[in-house]
Amino acid sequence: MHAKQRTINQSVSLTGTGLHTGNKSTITFHPAPVGYGYKFIRTDLEKHFEIPALVEYVTDLSRGTTLGKDDISVHTVEHVLASLAGLQIDNCRIELSANEPPVIDGSSMPYVEVLLKAGIVEQEEPREYFIVDETTRYLNDEKGVDIVALPTDDYRITVMIDYYNPALGSQHTGMFNLEKEFVKEFAPARTFCFLTEIEMLYRQGLIKGGTLDTAVVIVDKEIEEGELNELKEMFNLPELPIAGTTGILNDSPLRFKNEPARHKLLDMLGDLALIGVPIKAQILAARPGHASNIEFAKKIRNLYLKKKSLSKYKVNSKNGAMLDIYDLLKVMPHRYPFLLIDRVVDIDSDKKTVVAYKNVTFNEPYFNGHFPEKPIMPGVLIIEAMAQTGCLYLWNTLEDISEKLVYFMAVKNAKFRKPVIPGDQLVMEVEMTGKRFNAYMFKGNALVDGQIVAECEFQAALVDRTA
Repeated sequence: MHAKQRTINQSVSLTGTGLHTGNKSTITFHPAPVGYGYKFIRTDLEKHFEIPALVEYVTDLSRGTTLGKDDISVHTVEHVLASLAGLQIDNCRIELSANEPPVIDGSSMPYVEVLLKAGIVEQEEPREYFIVDETTRYLNDEKGVDIVALPTDDYRITVMIDYYNPALGSQHTGMFNLEKEFVKEFAPARTFCFLTEIEMLYRQGLIKGGTLDTAVVIVDKEIEEGELNELKEMFNLPELPIAGTTGILNDSPLRFKNEPARHKLLDMLGDLALIGVPIKAQILAARPGHASNIEFAKKIRNLYLKKKSLSKYKVNSKNGAMLDIYDLLKVMPHRYPFLLIDRVVDIDSDKKTVVAYKNVTFNEPYFNGHFPEKPIMPGVLIIEAMAQTGCLYLWNTLEDISEKLVYFMAVKNAKFRKPVIPGDQLVMEVEMTGKRFNAYMFKGNALVDGQIVAECEFQAALVDRTA
């Protein structure tokens, strides 16, 4: 895998028809600067509209992956993205003269050929990889989908499909070396569908640009002559198609014995490109589809964003800390004697929770007066420690709050159950429970030795430092 970012050497175009919309479309790939990623630009609009190729911009998954922003869409992007990811091109500006790339032959190979013709060049900046260092899983029991990412030092994908259909059967495939295998073994694999799906898709307003040259049609039922006539009219064929004897309409030869499984892997490669960064992981996928691919990509992207945020300040964390005191001093605006967190041990963006520690010692300045003969940590400072913990959750999940401050707005249902004394380790467990405009709602528990010593709900506002 390449160490530096890559783009193409020159602009290159390809013209054809969109699979589902039927619109004539020209796609033009342009070189892009380091850190650009992939972005789609609709040049058919008066104002050229730019849509980042990131999973948060996915708006529809009807037989393909659609990206959208402000009611502007680009349909069926997975084959384009698979070609870029498969060739390990990091940065590319993708212009479209319509709302869907041309389907050509239903594979990624036409895109791969023009990109290779354009030439691939290394850029000055190093490539950023997201290394999956913990097992990550997506399950959908209803559809029998199981996708898991396992730690490894490379990028590998294994796919199994099983449609319980004798014409297709159970198939599997694996890609273990992107550089050696992608172009010859996976880019040529064409999209496929079942004959029973054709009429349904057509009535849904899909496959308007589909032909028997753009997809493998699997015959999964007895077919009558009247249906053959309908297919002839639907696809504007010069003659009647034939059911054939191979299980493929018109007996079209497959490019690979397991071409459908290889195309499913190709789709997954394109969908996972929406994570926004090349990954190092072994992906094992049973019965994947676009919907499951995208849900899985969201999980991986959330992990990536979480670790990317933390890595900005990671200096010297030890003993299981995600952020130690040196990291906190880079993040928090508080200083002695009011920084009431020593260590952060967990931030979970899915559960919207954060856990932090405060080691309470006899040297805390407030013990001089609260109380000299029986030192007890003031309850208001325990609440403040929980509030500072909540502030760290916002810092981790929002794009950039370096120019912001978090102010208390309200506290309610505060309860103090046990005194906190020197020698205690205070554990703050805080959950963000809601948001309204720039106000954030939290629920917090403070624990010592596993027992709750204080709890409360509080509300905080994010404001500019200069306000």
